[in-house]
Amino acid sequence: MFLTISTTGSPERTATDLGYLLHKHPGKTQAFSTSHGTAHVFYPEATAERCTAALLLEVDPVALVRRGQGKGRGGAPDAALAQYVNDRPYAASSLLAVALSGVFRTALKGQCALRPELPERALPLRIEIPVLPARGGAALVHRLFDPLGWDLVQAEALPLDEQFPEWGDSRYVRLVLEGELRLADALRQLYVLLPVLDDAKHYWIAPDEVDKLLRAGDGWLAAHPENGLISSRYLARHKRLTQDAIERLELVRLAEADGSEVEELDNAVDETRDTEERPVPLAVQRREAILAALRAAGAQRVLDLGCGQGQLVQALLKDPAYTEIIGMDVSVRALNTAARRLRLERLGERQSSRVTLLQGSLAYTDKRLAGYDAAVLSEVIEHLDLERLPALEYVVFGSARPRTVLVTTPNVEYNVRWETLPAGHVRHGDHRFEWTREEFRAWAGSVAARHGYEVAYVPVGDDDPEVGPPTQMAVFTRTDTTTATDTAATTDTPKEGEAA
Repeated sequence: MFLTISTTGSPERTATDLGYLLHKHPGKTQAFSTSHGTAHVFYPEATAERCTAALLLEVDPVALVRRGQGKGRGGAPDAALAQYVNDRPYAASSLLAVALSGVFRTALKGQCALRPELPERALPLRIEIPVLPARGGAALVHRLFDPLGWDLVQAEALPLDEQFPEWGDSRYVRLVLEGELRLADALRQLYVLLPVLDDAKHYWIAPDEVDKLLRAGDGWLAAHPENGLISSRYLARHKRLTQDAIERLELVRLAEADGSEVEELDNAVDETRDTEERPVPLAVQRREAILAALRAAGAQRVLDLGCGQGQLVQALLKDPAYTEIIGMDVSVRALNTAARRLRLERLGERQSSRVTLLQGSLAYTDKRLAGYDAAVLSEVIEHLDLERLPALEYVVFGSARPRTVLVTTPNVEYNVRWETLPAGHVRHGDHRFEWTREEFRAWAGSVAARHGYEVAYVPVGDDDPEVGPPTQMAVFTRTDTTTATDTAATTDTPKEGEAA
């Protein structure tokens, strides 16, 4: 992806003032790590008469495929072989918008500590983007940019193939903008309108995207004749978020017309009380899903295997339906933290008799785990090397054999929705792997078949239609009546204390 910003000098100022505004020295080539690759900033020309800054975003297409599994922003879902052949590394999109906000953050804010007077000046600017996806064609490009004060808006349709002109034009254009604008205003317009023209974003749309839209659209979006279309596309057509954005933009427009502040008009909200609906953290949604599954299974005696700092044990302890709760972890430090969280030393006799913390490893059989109604492995399996999963499988499903087993693990397909997660990275530094939904179901199905369980799958968190939920949960229910003792006696498996 490529973008250039050019300006010309005058007797009052030199063109290289652009370097002060962008906070990037014209005499240097600089590289910046972004969530999907490396952004390079350099100056093809830098004289007193003319200065051009170039932003080149080098996207890692292989990492995009690994993150998106050919879906979402990792590939174009409407094209054949999209996970291998797509426009993400080349066509300006929300990937470039995110790079703009990261690399030119200070310029977007209209700040310049060394030359504080510069950001308020309108400069003769020329912005060029060689390949820009435009769902709506050149006509939409003009509808979006013409009202913004540019003297020239040129959207040249690019042919599908220059060798075969009869195939017609592609959905891409070469964009040229010329006019006298403040640099901050021009960058904010691009930050909003690049993903709008592409009509897609490569990351999950959260409620705070409305705030980002209004900040970037300050001074131009409220009065834009296409602000409804811009809001809808920028927010990936989320109806509630779009309605919120349009209502707030209307307040801005009315305030500007009235010469008052937005707060003076929007006085129906009691600011002394927090009435904003906040998104529920994924960890909380995961715990609630586990508790609902345990209640549905009628479990009373529960194992939390890999209990960590004891958040789930604490939630279980609050419900008297659970008569015995075991929290087990290999980490003594984690168990000490869990004990402090649970305030074990202050619990009454009845409460303290319901909970026990054990140190143990899921790589070894352990008779203490036998005979329980349910076992929970919440975000555990991805912390083990793949070659050690058979040992865990036998310990839980072959030896302990609770009636119900709940296993949650990240859905790697969903990682493409995390804006701040670099391409190809897992969610936690200790994760040995992260599975797609297909890979998780293949593993869970084979485990269930080998050990006499049925398995069902439950999405945890928002179930995205393209990439699924952020967390996937398998609910194993035992179908046979074989006891752990019978299984151990008839199966050639390691004994207690031996590696499984």
